[in-house]
Amino acid sequence: MTDQAVDTSGVQLSAEGQFLGRTRELKELRADIERAGLDTLSGRKAPRARVLLIAGRPGSGRTALAEELVRQVADRYDGVFKARLSEPDGTPVPVERAARELLAALDRPTPAGAAEDDLTAALREALADRGALLLLDDAVTADQVDALLPDTPECLVVAVSDGPLTGISDVRPCTLGGLDTKSALELLTRHTGSVRITVDPRAAETLVEECQGEPAALTLAGGWLAARPKAAVADLAKHLHAEGDEGTPLTRVFRLAYGSLPSPAARILRLLSLAPAGLVDPHTASALAGCSVGGARTTLDDFVALGLLHAVESPLPLYEVPACLHPLLKSLAESQDRPAELQLARARMLERTVRLLQSCRAITETDSPEAREKLQGMPRSLRFPSPRAAEDWLRIRRPALLASARLAVADGELDTLARRLMSQLVRAMVAHFGTQAAAPDLYGIHRLVLDVAERRELPREKAAALLNLGDLDAQTGRTADALTRYRAALDAGRQANDPYATGRAMESVGGAHLELGDYDRAADWFGRALAQRLARDERADAARLYGRIAAAHTYAGRYGEALRGWRAAVAGYRKEGDVAAHARALSELARVQEYAGRPEESLRTCQEAVEWARRAEDVRLQAALQLRLADTLDHLGDPTAAALHRGAAERLLGEEVSEPETEPERPDPSKQDADACEIRSTPAED
Repeated sequence: MTDQAVDTSGVQLSAEGQFLGRTRELKELRADIERAGLDTLSGRKAPRARVLLIAGRPGSGRTALAEELVRQVADRYDGVFKARLSEPDGTPVPVERAARELLAALDRPTPAGAAEDDLTAALREALADRGALLLLDDAVTADQVDALLPDTPECLVVAVSDGPLTGISDVRPCTLGGLDTKSALELLTRHTGSVRITVDPRAAETLVEECQGEPAALTLAGGWLAARPKAAVADLAKHLHAEGDEGTPLTRVFRLAYGSLPSPAARILRLLSLAPAGLVDPHTASALAGCSVGGARTTLDDFVALGLLHAVESPLPLYEVPACLHPLLKSLAESQDRPAELQLARARMLERTVRLLQSCRAITETDSPEAREKLQGMPRSLRFPSPRAAEDWLRIRRPALLASARLAVADGELDTLARRLMSQLVRAMVAHFGTQAAAPDLYGIHRLVLDVAERRELPREKAAALLNLGDLDAQTGRTADALTRYRAALDAGRQANDPYATGRAMESVGGAHLELGDYDRAADWFGRALAQRLARDERADAARLYGRIAAAHTYAGRYGEALRGWRAAVAGYRKEGDVAAHARALSELARVQEYAGRPEESLRTCQEAVEWARRAEDVRLQAALQLRLADTLDHLGDPTAAALHRGAAERLLGEEVSEPETEPERPDPSKQDADACEIRSTPAED
């Protein structure tokens, strides 16, 4: 946690380590930590973490209070972890996503596509041996909090919500009202300076009363006065009083602040309600409003000074739309902008995001002249100075980028842009983070692609999404689920008349059967994929499939058929001139010959494989083959020659090398050649 607590409603209640007011509430909350619970009073050990609830409407400073409490007691706990449980518009965040974020903060693995129950169980396990402090912000329902509760009494959960969380036992809410007058005046003073408050203290107190001590309203009032050094505090108080009871204090002050903005700035402000996850950067604001990036940043900084936005601590310019203002901005946008204008603003924002993602990925392709040329053709404002800067941008903007994809798919009217966005997002994440590290996010994106493909009846893209989802299922051990995905992808590929998708799906079905131990079905499906590759004269893929068929026969103990398969693979790779693959195929052929009880043939094949591995400059394969030669020579009764080969293997690796296993390594059905892992779902120019 930082020393500066910022309410998600956009109200800054502490600065430079000083927190305003709430002394009584803090005292009660700290006492509640030590309070004996119902389980303790009944003589039973508490089965779960203690839950403290801070309840209040958005803008009341509830999150600032929660963060101050956390700051004060953090040294008692082994780490502080925070999750936000609602979107800016109030939509509940799925428990699965919140659990994933908490697990990532705990440096625990979050398998792609894991079910909610598995993730929450993993979270409880991760917290079982540590007394952690969880801050669950903007909770909508008790079920959200209950699913994330640690089963450890030493943990503490601080939940923030609009009201009581009925259903969670032994929770007494701390309900917030307005700030006390002294603290409220100090909050105003931070914006206006002390002179304007002290020269007319009665007017300042009246203003606090008109705002009902609500921090969000006071912040906007202070920003309005700070922007008008000659305006009297009394005038603002009278203006708010004249509006009577029309809306909440926050609504009245916001209406005044918004009405005083120039027309272009007012338009930008209300369009910020379209910002994904409530996060805004100058590019987002520029695209939404159709203005320059520099002009957008200046306007955003002005909004921060007025209390209409707050800056997020980040290496790059980043701002957050206050949650308490989001419904007001959304209402203004819907009433003052035509639906077509809002849709155009969304489209501009998505298009800008797509181009930034293209630039983010292209800067990693330093060896590609085409990528460099394309990058140089982009406007300077869209280019990143270095791959590191691009990666930082992608990491910082990740929540907003994922939210952009979800919102674009949910919109339903911008599916073409949504497909381009998801395609570029996948490529950028893989380029910067790698497939394994990005797998949890990729799984969610591929599910969104599948939703669009099914809605738009796009069988080719449906096949691509299903294949990618199947690969991720297979990588996380859900082979049966992967098999179901692959079969569905095969049907979609046939519907699209896409030979690549159908061939890839048949091979993947075979790989899943191989992983499940059904070697006959595996060989059958590999054979179907092989027939298609041969018909299309795709010789490199055919050679690989000969090898996969041979592997299935090897596991089944049919060594004669396995030998035929590996010989066909060797011949195929030789014709293609693939030296490395040729060497590996010879190595596998030698292994099967050894299993089949043909040591002399295995010895000759091994020697040939060593030569090809040397040509391929594959040192590890050379060492493994030298060890296999040594083992074979031991079986043939030549220990002296065997020792020479073992010495050669040790020299190749520079250290002692253990002997290889006597059984072939089981291939992962999700692992395909690099070219076989992607089905393009968008035009090449994207």
